[in-house]
Amino acid sequence: MASHVLVPEHKKMAKEEAEKILLKYNISRKQLPRVKINDAAIENLQCEIGDVIEITRKSEIYGDIKFYRVVTK
Repeated sequence: MASHVLVPEHKKMAKEEAEKILLKYNISRKQLPRVKINDAAIENLQCEIGDVIEITRKSEIYGDIKFYRVVTK
């Protein structure tokens, strides 16, 4: 992960975790927002196209908020 203070935490999800999230929200990978495979924030995660990335942003009001992206080329 890029170590800049403004870059939120990025984590590559296990296949099983990703499937649970997709089922929970009743969506497919095609419906997730995209992140490019060469994005600096995920360059150290050894991602492959189709992997799901969990992004955790900090909020003073809501605490930790999770967002999901699918890796594309």
